[in-house]
Amino acid sequence: MLVTRYNPYNDLDIRKGFEVLHSLMNQFDPVKEDSSIASFIPAVNTREGEDAYHVELDLPGIKKEDIEITTEDNVLTISGERKYKDEVKEDDYYKVESRYGKFSRSFTLPEKIDVENIHAESKDGVLEVTIPKLKEEDNKPRKIEIK
Repeated sequence: MLVTRYNPYNDLDIRKGFEVLHSLMNQFDPVKEDSSIASFIPAVNTREGEDAYHVELDLPGIKKEDIEITTEDNVLTISGERKYKDEVKEDDYYKVESRYGKFSRSFTLPEKIDVENIHAESKDGVLEVTIPKLKEEDNKPRKIEIK
């Protein structure tokens, strides 16, 4: 008789282990909420240009009136609310789909930026925020004439 040591992991299938891990990770999904209005997180692209930083958010179907952009304590915050209602009425068919949700994304700004000239533009469901850099001559000490 051959004696072998019992290993409880031999009985588990690898796929079953991944299914358990997947179900555990879904429990901690930050997008899911207990309320009837679920929030969403828009996709963001950031890039640095020669003269400015650019932040692009994918916000399809969101009106610019529903978006708020603020700066406070060197933090840029873009927040808003998505309100979507699709209603189809036909002779023998009626369908209504609604999706609502609030979002907020915050970005720490570098020190050498021109906060006064931040520009935002929305086109084709993409919001682009342009954050201009301060030029070197703007940071040099200057003598201010008293008038």
